[in-house]
Amino acid sequence: MEPPVRPASQNRINDQIRAPKVRLVDDDGGQIGIKQTEEALEYAYGKGLDLVEIAAQADPPVAKVMDYGKYRYEQEQKAKQARKHQSQIHVKEIKLRPKIQVHDYNTKKGHVERFLNQRAKVKVTIMFRGRETTHPERGRDLLLRLAEDVKEIGQIESQPLLDGRNMVMVLGPTKAAGEKKVEDEAPAPEAALQNEVAEALAAAAPEETPAEPEQPKEEAPKTEAKAAPKPKAEKSEAKAAAEPEAASEGT
Repeated sequence: MEPPVRPASQNRINDQIRAPKVRLVDDDGGQIGIKQTEEALEYAYGKGLDLVEIAAQADPPVAKVMDYGKYRYEQEQKAKQARKHQSQIHVKEIKLRPKIQVHDYNTKKGHVERFLNQRAKVKVTIMFRGRETTHPERGRDLLLRLAEDVKEIGQIESQPLLDGRNMVMVLGPTKAAGEKKVEDEAPAPEAALQNEVAEALAAAAPEETPAEPEQPKEEAPKTEAKAAPKPKAEKSEAKAAAEPEAASEGT
C-alpha cells in the first residue's frame, strides 16, 4: 500500500513565484512596498523564512514573508477542527408491510426509536404487493400511527407520499431525542423526602461508641459453714442430764 501523499500547495513559494514584482508584506504584517521578486527573496532568505504568494490575482501579486512549514501545519489543524465539529446527518431506512403483525410492528418501532435517539433521520417505507396497491390508505394510516407513537422524539419532515408500489415518509429527530428523561432519573417526591429525613436523623444522632464486653467477675470460693460435730461424750452427758429431769416431772 502506498503511503498517503500530502496534496500540493496552491500557494507559490520562493522560486515558484513567476511574477517579476510583488507587493511585499513582512512577517509581522507590515507593508514594505513593491519590490522585485529577486529582492523580496533575498529579504526573506535573510530572515531565514520563506516568501509565499498569498494573493496571486492582485496586480502585482501580494507575497508575505513567513515560516511556510508552520503556516501549513496551522492550516491543517484548523481544517481538522472544522471537520471534527461538522455535524453529519445519517439517514436510516425501515421497511414495513401494510399487513404487519403487532409483534413485528413493535420491533420496527423500536428500531425507529433507536435511530432517532442517535440523532439520525429515518426513512420509513411501506411496500405494497399485488392488489394491496388499491388500498393505499392502509399504508398511510400505518405511517401516521408510527409517527404518533414516536412523536416525543421524532417529527414528520416529509409527509407520506406514494411512489410507485411504495409509500415513503421521513421522520427527523426532535430536540428531546437522545436526552434522558430527568423525571425517570430523579427519585419520587415522597422517596426524596424520606431520604432527606433519614439523612437529617443520621446527622443529628450522636455517634454511639461500641460497648465494651463485660468481663466475667471472679467468684470467691464458696465456703459452707457446717456445724462442727459435737463429741459423742457431750451428747451422752446431755441425754443423761435430761432423763432425771423428765423423771422428776413425772412424779
